[in-house]
Amino acid sequence: MDDLLKMNNISFEQFEDLFSKVRGAVNVSDENRDRIRHSFMNADSMRSVYATPDIADHRRKVPEEDCAVRTAFQRDLGRIIYSQSFRRLKHKTQVFFNPVNDHICSRLEHVIYVNYISQVIGGALNLNKDLIQAIALGHDIGHTPFGHSGERMLSKKLKEKDSRLFFEHEAHSLRVLDVLEKHNEDVGLNLTFEVRDGILSHCGEDYNEQAIVPVRDKKEEELTYLVPKKQRRGPATLEGCVVKMADKIAYVGRDVEDALRMGIVNEDYFLSGEGKYLGSSNAEIINSLVEDVIENSFNKDEIRLSPKAGEALAAVLDKNLNMIYKATKITTYESYADLIISSLFDTFMDALENRTPDTEPANEMIRKFFNFCDHHPQRNEGEDIMPLPIYVSDYIAGMTDGFAIQCFDALFREC
Repeated sequence: MDDLLKMNNISFEQFEDLFSKVRGAVNVSDENRDRIRHSFMNADSMRSVYATPDIADHRRKVPEEDCAVRTAFQRDLGRIIYSQSFRRLKHKTQVFFNPVNDHICSRLEHVIYVNYISQVIGGALNLNKDLIQAIALGHDIGHTPFGHSGERMLSKKLKEKDSRLFFEHEAHSLRVLDVLEKHNEDVGLNLTFEVRDGILSHCGEDYNEQAIVPVRDKKEEELTYLVPKKQRRGPATLEGCVVKMADKIAYVGRDVEDALRMGIVNEDYFLSGEGKYLGSSNAEIINSLVEDVIENSFNKDEIRLSPKAGEALAAVLDKNLNMIYKATKITTYESYADLIISSLFDTFMDALENRTPDTEPANEMIRKFFNFCDHHPQRNEGEDIMPLPIYVSDYIAGMTDGFAIQCFDALFREC
């Protein structure tokens, strides 16, 4: 062990492998196990009647023994934050592509903000904060590079190949957790139903949604990445509803702050329009909305904004859409992102369709893509089940902004 710690540049994966080999070397006594379980039961007894309990038969696709020291949702959280997909979020765009300015929000920072806001609301409403945290930190784990621009272009390219195919980051987040990530060398992280549902159902892009009611009768078969969100129902738990509301609260004011740094809007942006009711800064907007949600949701089986706050939030989001997301700097960047995603998709698709056995591609990026395909978790299921374009979308969606640009340069810089 001492020798390992002295090694230079030892990777996280090597540590992870080392720890997995010593798992079980220290056991929790039956007496302490009972005490810990009793503390979980006490926590459940102090929560709202609408909260999701820790001591329950939480559904996993593959049954597992309970952990001696962690709840089911704490285990899920650990699997999410130790995944490679989670680590890559720090190099993925939220809205603004600006690698020089370290103060521009990244996708990872966004999920941290959603987690914080969700925790405040969930704590005040006496809900299960472990479940909230797992959903919040995992909710964008399947997002593409270049934010929603990359998502839209990837979906467009899939539909060009097959009108039945689509790409939505909510659905792909579930696919990442169920298929593309690994746990103990097994396919998928085998998370609980409640966490998977909250991640799949988190979309906060309905600007006029003022109340979110949990779908208590939701079934496992509804948790699929094969159905678009227009055909899906909302979250099954109140904790999932909290994250869905917090997703909107997290980005409404922060996107304005980033727009100020980028010179897209000026200082009086917060002070004009119906949204000024919420405050004159990101901090004031978040505080207003969080307090309003708590006040209007307390002891209710729903997460709700007051009509006045809901209308003001919708007004700010609509204003952001027209003044920020459609600004020239953003649309120019989107054209750049579209070119990269479209070119990568076409190139990888062409390479896959024309792949010749026993022939090594000259380009390093094509070789890396083929290696991904050869080790894809669903490869052995056959190409009739797994359409070729899905190999391409899985690969591109997993890229960071920087790697996508690196790929593009390596494929086209000599053209």
